[in-house]
Amino acid sequence: MTIRIANTTFDRVNYDADADVLYLSVGDPDGAANFDESSEGHHLRFDDRGQLVGVTIVRPRWLLDHEGQITITIPERITVGADAVGAALV
Repeated sequence: MTIRIANTTFDRVNYDADADVLYLSVGDPDGAANFDESSEGHHLRFDDRGQLVGVTIVRPRWLLDHEGQITITIPERITVGADAVGAALV
């Protein structure tokens, strides 16, 4: 399964249903060089060129159920709907 958010296609997708955390990465997540946090509390990983290579989305199921979307600021604000990530939250 792949998930595309903005201009990034994540080819590694792992959802922890007990913790309601969605882990997304491009290739090996250990390749990240820089780490940051979005203003919404999601964890962001970047490679040494500044390209987004990983996102850890906190409470994706809750956000979709209660707000109908997930907002991630990386640094531009991106809105993610159930059509993009819903299949991973099974």
